[in-house]
Amino acid sequence: MVCSDSVSPSSPSSQITPTPNSQTATVIVSPCAACKILRRRCVDKCVLAPYFPPSEPLKFTIAHRVFGASNIIKFLQELPESQRTDAVSSMVYEANARLRDPVYGCAGAICQLQKQVNELQAQLAKAQAELVNMKCQQTSLWALIRMEMDHSPPSNTSSKSQSPEHPNSLSNYDCFIDDNNLEGSLWEPLWT
Repeated sequence: MVCSDSVSPSSPSSQITPTPNSQTATVIVSPCAACKILRRRCVDKCVLAPYFPPSEPLKFTIAHRVFGASNIIKFLQELPESQRTDAVSSMVYEANARLRDPVYGCAGAICQLQKQVNELQAQLAKAQAELVNMKCQQTSLWALIRMEMDHSPPSNTSSKSQSPEHPNSLSNYDCFIDDNNLEGSLWEPLWT
């Protein structure tokens, strides 16, 4: 399409290409994807051109199918320019979600993700509780082993020689049981 009237070279959707035979530049206007799909002329200050480039026609097709062109244009005109890019990507995302799930749209995806988060949090809490339980069992087991070691009579293997690095070890001392000291059911060793 060759247009030379009312289209400035600073338009976001126009391109200047020089012709080989003439000195003047011919302006070739490539309409934005929205105007191409709507089959209308893309004007110099088209609200849709910066957000729906000609290379992405599917983006406008999806948003147009769910929201309609006039609603998209009204919505973009009401917003400041700094927020329009985010608004367009949100509309396209919501339109994609509506096409996949016409009843719930994005809310269905959010609900599904929230359910997944809750399940993972429950699994994490269960794993943490099992870990605490195992640590308690391990502590109890060590306490029982120490109590058994404290209250059991020393075995004959404890009379082996002791190394000089461990002076508190029982292996260097001879252990005798005093028969006169049997008041309780436990034997108390006498160290000599």
